[in-house]
Amino acid sequence: MFEVYDVALIALIVGLVEILKTAGLPKRWLPIASVLFGLAGGIFYVSPGDLKSGIIIGLILGLSASGLYSGSKNIVVRKK
Repeated sequence: MFEVYDVALIALIVGLVEILKTAGLPKRWLPIASVLFGLAGGIFYVSPGDLKSGIIIGLILGLSASGLYSGSKNIVVRKK
């Protein structure tokens, strides 16, 4: 079952995507990497016994992390 503290995976996904960004992954691939990390977290960590729930939760985690990443990036860019 999805617990509230599993939402902390979003921050982990954002961190992993940031590592990929500094490693040189093109920016256009970062949202896809975010969704893939979310799917992996949803399927293997949050809901390992239920594939359908894992996929849905993983998509939510990955898309949330992608939105959080791009949203925070836009805020930081505007303040400069």
